[in-house]
Amino acid sequence: MYNPQKYYDSLELDSVLQLLANEASMSSAKESAMLLRPFDSLENVINELEKTDEAYILSAKYSTPSFGNPVNPSSLITRAEVGGILNMGELIAISESLRIIRNVKAWRENISEAAVIKLEDLFTLLIPNKFLEDSINTSVKSPEEMYDGASPALSDIRRRIRKQSAVIKEKLDSIVKHNSRSKYLQEAIVTQRDGRYVVPVKSEYKSEVPGIVHDMSSTGSTIFIEPMAVVEANNEIRVLQSAEREEIERILAELSSRVSDFAENIKISFAALTELNLIFAKANLAYKMKATLPKLNSSGRIVLKNARHPLIDKNKVVPISLTLGTDYDTLVITGPNTGGKTVTLKTVGLLTLMAMCGLLVPCDDGSELSFFERILVDIGDEQSIEQSLSTFSSHLVNLKVIIEESSHPSLVLLDELGGGTDPVEGAALAKAVMIFLSQNGAKTISTTHYPELKSYAIDTSGVENASCEFDVKTLRPTYRLLIGVPGKSNAFAISRRLGIPEEIVSMADSFIDEDERQLDRVTEVLEKARQQAEEEKRSAEKLRFEAQKLAEDARKALSDAKDKKEAILEKAKNDASYIVDNARYKSNALLSELDDIKKRFNAENAAELYGRAKKSANAVLDEVERTSDPVTKREKDNYVLPRPLVVGDTILVTDIEKQGTVEQINKDGKKVLVAVGGLKTWTDIGNLRLCDVKKQNAEPKSRRVTGVASRAERDVKYEFDMRGMTVDEGLMELDRYIDGAVLAGIPSVTIIHGKGTGALRKAVHAFLKTNKNIVTFRLGVFGEGESGVTIAEIRS
Repeated sequence: MYNPQKYYDSLELDSVLQLLANEASMSSAKESAMLLRPFDSLENVINELEKTDEAYILSAKYSTPSFGNPVNPSSLITRAEVGGILNMGELIAISESLRIIRNVKAWRENISEAAVIKLEDLFTLLIPNKFLEDSINTSVKSPEEMYDGASPALSDIRRRIRKQSAVIKEKLDSIVKHNSRSKYLQEAIVTQRDGRYVVPVKSEYKSEVPGIVHDMSSTGSTIFIEPMAVVEANNEIRVLQSAEREEIERILAELSSRVSDFAENIKISFAALTELNLIFAKANLAYKMKATLPKLNSSGRIVLKNARHPLIDKNKVVPISLTLGTDYDTLVITGPNTGGKTVTLKTVGLLTLMAMCGLLVPCDDGSELSFFERILVDIGDEQSIEQSLSTFSSHLVNLKVIIEESSHPSLVLLDELGGGTDPVEGAALAKAVMIFLSQNGAKTISTTHYPELKSYAIDTSGVENASCEFDVKTLRPTYRLLIGVPGKSNAFAISRRLGIPEEIVSMADSFIDEDERQLDRVTEVLEKARQQAEEEKRSAEKLRFEAQKLAEDARKALSDAKDKKEAILEKAKNDASYIVDNARYKSNALLSELDDIKKRFNAENAAELYGRAKKSANAVLDEVERTSDPVTKREKDNYVLPRPLVVGDTILVTDIEKQGTVEQINKDGKKVLVAVGGLKTWTDIGNLRLCDVKKQNAEPKSRRVTGVASRAERDVKYEFDMRGMTVDEGLMELDRYIDGAVLAGIPSVTIIHGKGTGALRKAVHAFLKTNKNIVTFRLGVFGEGESGVTIAEIRS
């Protein structure tokens, strides 16, 4: 008989559900997590996965809402509905549930309308009831106490009790402080017994203090007496206390009735709150597992990319990649014991179950899983002493049920199919079972050591070999799954490495028949070819990356040179424009001054005006000359001219590293007019070097050559800020930045795109999905920049 729970236990689904329960804060959500089972249709599975994915995105953008751990009020509400009166502690529990419902609803209302689609129906079911919440909170102070202001009557009763208590204490204080009576008292204090005020009297003086005896100390030395003077007052307090209890009971009944009035809404809201807490727990678990949303189908197609078993330490688990239901429907996995064959079976089965329960699965983007009506599993040793079943018989019992149920769309996982009996018969039986399951349309993965099944997989269409890699040199499995390559048990190699005598191993080797030897040789050749192909692929990939990097560096260098050239030309154009404008201004000013001089010119002032005009003209020309001089002073390097310069000398103008000729030297010998090409300019003599005409054709002065920085010299930041860029510009710069991060060995980077309209963020995410250097990415969480940044993990 089909028992799905048995198969869930084999795949350890409950262990994953326990991890899920640990992420939920509400006890009711924890219970729901442990009861979670695969949904019954592809449509429901897709719907639940989309809810989880939406919660994942919401948590990343806005953080997870606070659910707390309210008591499930359903049973309390039901009691109130049938007329029961809830106590103060129970009313506080209902108030706490209403508070959390209100807060989660407010969280929803504070985020974007477009952000919530799949979960909107659940948020709509949250119905806050501030009226009932406040009614309880303003009445009930604690599980044992009610506020005075819960009702006017209660306030009045308690006021009268306090007044009467004060009168009694005053009378008793006068008794205990009376000098003539103090000798009768054990202590000069007022206390209570059974709610009545009394004084402690020495037993030998009990007749001296008239009143009612209420208690005696354990030694009998003290009698607690209620003096007659306060008996009536104490009686009045007892009457008031009775009235207080009745009023409290009336208030509790009234509050319970209000709870009953809103019973249905509270139940619906709490159920929605529980489901939301469970969904956000799924999102939190997905974040911890680095899980993704798989694509779902109902055709039996499975495509896993770097899938990881969720119960193995994430720092030790080796990812697997496989396909099923595409080119082949049956996968035969071979290889040594403890090599990872069973883990592969469990990974495929457990991830399928997780997806069907609405959980994101730990694998890379682009993975695909199928909805199956049946997941049928035979894993492990189920020997039963009580039923007198051997291991082989137990497997046969499981196989019988699996064969019967495989007519439904099924995923069948078989560990050591045909094991535990005669190898020849076991191999034949295993082959027959796989043929039958294939004809029934089941998708099957089976592990085996039988060489006959390796040959069957090689010769049969729709059946594929796979193996778990094993390093014979270290005698350790690598746990890598290799599709298309049959595995070897490596028993002889392991035996030799562990010290089994060579003559025994050689004798055992001689017993292997030639057909099996031939298969092993083919397997070995295939394995060597695969390893060589992988090595060549890695080398080609490395060369491709290097070529891309060199091409990118060349493009960047060309672009930088072009930008630098344009900047220099722009600056030269601006400087020239300034020089022209300044010269025009100065010349106009000079012409105006000459016109003025001309008007005032006569024989008497001719010499004076001529001198002033000449001085003004020279000043203007000097200013224009200084402004137009493109040569700047170079830092001193202690060079000394070997001799004074003379007109006609060939010199080097160091600032522009150009040769020229001396045209003129001013009187103080500090300024020199040089001709460089067709340009003449004045410059400091310290900026000139005397050239040896004989060496003019020698090699030019060496220059520093810049090139591509090595990986060690690179200074790549861990953050890339795209704010202010257009989408096209930003993506181009981001592509360059990621290449630099890869070569710099940076494990993860933060891409700052801002929140804005979200267009830049969407473009970045679309780009990252297609970038081979990116393993995974996510939006930032609180403290990282939230939706304004994206955290990307770089492929190492």
